[in-house]
Amino acid sequence: MCKNLLKAALVAATCLAASASDATVIKLDFEGLGSGAQIGAFYNGGTDSMGNAGTNYGISFGSNTLAFQESDPYANFSRAPSGETVMYFLTGTAILNYAPGFTEGFSFYYSTVTFAARVQVYDGLNATGNLLGEIQLGALGYGPDPDNPYSNWAIGSLGFAGNARSVNFGGTVNRVGYDNITFGSTNPNDVSTPPNDVPEPGTLALLMACGVAALAQQRTPRRRSR
Repeated sequence: MCKNLLKAALVAATCLAASASDATVIKLDFEGLGSGAQIGAFYNGGTDSMGNAGTNYGISFGSNTLAFQESDPYANFSRAPSGETVMYFLTGTAILNYAPGFTEGFSFYYSTVTFAARVQVYDGLNATGNLLGEIQLGALGYGPDPDNPYSNWAIGSLGFAGNARSVNFGGTVNRVGYDNITFGSTNPNDVSTPPNDVPEPGTLALLMACGVAALAQQRTPRRRSR
């Protein structure tokens, strides 16, 4: 009886943990990165190319992917959705890898004046495997800030089926800025959930097993002594 209860509790806990993990929304606002720095392992337990460290989400970026701050004297953007730092790329394409994968949806804010862009989501790392979906981004025109043409921002979003592990940001180099990149939601305004807020499967299993076992003990009638 006790073994069966423990097994059931472990199964239930595993399912609950998986459900909590799937519901996690991760948002990257790029604050804390150095202007002009390669993002690299900033969100993967390491640092950007200038030595700045961020939250470890297990997300890494290719060497083409850079951060840019509005206060930089070379910046020509403003009114970013959050803070003053955005993502962009100068050569090739910008690839993002997230080995554990994410489901449900993907979204972000972007700014581009006269050039179109695209964002592709794949189920393999480094933009390989099956293409789960693609977002076409149209030009937004010059923004309301006369000193910064890249001051118009719009939302790009994609719902898809499957488990995505990489994102490829393409288009004309040095002509598109991104902010509030969001995993697990088609709305970049969703509140993100820090990794520590998601219960660990092992902890959940232990707590549930103890609770079920204690409840079973309370409900099991005691034999009368003869």
